[in-house]
Amino acid sequence: MQPPDFWYEDDSILARALDPIGRMVGAITTARAARANQPRAPIPVISIGGFTVGGAGKTPAAMAIVGLLRDAGRKPAVVLRGYGGSFSVATRVDPARHTSADVGDEALLHAALGPTYVAARRIAGCTLAAREGADVAVLDDGHQHPGLHKDLAILIADGADPFGNEHVFPAGPLREKPDDAARRAQALIFVGDDATNLASRTPAHLKLFRARLEPSPEALALSGRKVVAFAGIGRPAKFFRMLEEIGARVVARHPFEDHHRFDLADIQPILDEAFALDAVPVTTAKDAVRLPTDQRPQVDVITTTLVLEDEGAVGALLRSALG
Repeated sequence: MQPPDFWYEDDSILARALDPIGRMVGAITTARAARANQPRAPIPVISIGGFTVGGAGKTPAAMAIVGLLRDAGRKPAVVLRGYGGSFSVATRVDPARHTSADVGDEALLHAALGPTYVAARRIAGCTLAAREGADVAVLDDGHQHPGLHKDLAILIADGADPFGNEHVFPAGPLREKPDDAARRAQALIFVGDDATNLASRTPAHLKLFRARLEPSPEALALSGRKVVAFAGIGRPAKFFRMLEEIGARVVARHPFEDHHRFDLADIQPILDEAFALDAVPVTTAKDAVRLPTDQRPQVDVITTTLVLEDEGAVGALLRSALG
């Protein structure tokens, strides 16, 4: 779904009306995720997760952690649910054979870089990864997933707006109360500036790290150019704002629901609009894998990389967690 405006408004009447439902949802989510004696995978598990339903930067963070593990000589595999896909049995993702309709969009992004597995039960994905040679599993969006022990849990927060209106879904963007999520984590990565001074309110047991999302060279090349931007991610407005920050002239914006399955009728009007405005049609890498095959080459794809400010400290945390 596309996040409603009231999720990021103070003292919304609708948020207050939905708050009792949100409190129940949060309590159930926390109770399931915090169950004792959860089964262990045959390899260590590092969970990358968040407080909100989307838009914090979990997938780029998982990619960064995988890169650090590879640099340290480990053999990591990414394991995720494959949201938006149709596979439920544990499966290794093959970008040459699978589509986003099979395995979801994030899985295809990870699989372009290394071993990636989708599974409805993530312990099954970790077990298959171990059988095929992985020595550590990285869960993309695993913090609220029950039924699997995590050896290290890292939370990701958008520094500019970490909690929205601070209500739990459907009253707001939170999956559970932030303090409940923090109790099960060992580290927190701020992405971008800590605009709300969240660091001063973070529980003392959490190790704090800072990071930034760095646009790719092809994104920077759009500076000064007119673009027609579209995105079906957790928070499309963040993508549009990033384009403006790098100097692109955003002449039209088209937000879609997160994980929206694009068809020809969605994209052709955007291509026609860009042509009429003498502008470049642009979207995110996550959206690009869901574009119809014939239209994909006609759209500029913008990628971002999560850059950790202190890779050495994060690497030390990983080594400690892995023994």
